Amino acid sequence: MPVKEAVKILLAKCDVTLTEVVKRLNEKHNRSDTVQNLSKKINNGTLRYNKAEEIAEVLGYVIEWIPKKSST
Repeated sequence: MPVKEAVKILLAKCDVTLTEVVKRLNEKHNRSDTVQNLSKKINNGTLRYNKAEEIAEVLGYVIEWIPKKSST
């Protein structure tokens, strides 16, 4: 699943906007990212893994790697 879809699903599940996510990220990490910058990274598929982890964290989630079940 592309990051764009995963982030959209997570935002919908949490009933928050990207604006609110950026606000939470900026408060937590003491920086001044913009909604436009984050939106562009998500849409272009250039969002870094650590930023995706930060987004998940401020929404109360963790990213987990789960092995595929073997089909044998």
